[in-house]
Amino acid sequence: MKVKKIPMRMCIACHEMKPKKEMLRIVKPKEGDAFIDFSGKAAGRGAYICDHPECIRKLKKMRLLNKTFSCEISLPVYDAIEEAFFAKK
Repeated sequence: MKVKKIPMRMCIACHEMKPKKEMLRIVKPKEGDAFIDFSGKAAGRGAYICDHPECIRKLKKMRLLNKTFSCEISLPVYDAIEEAFFAKK
């Protein structure tokens, strides 16, 4: 019997390795703003973050997406990500 490997991803806020299914994916398409990809299948560059309010707050406070995607991400985008996260909870 073959053991299935669980894909692991690192949180950009706390740098903890966790199974991909437990993480939220934030996507930055070529055109447009970054957003939370709840399906995990949207096209674009992805970054993973824990499904915890502390990590979402740290994301905005330290503007971690600017570094991850190597471009300027505006504050309203961080607000929209935070809003989408807390709306889902």
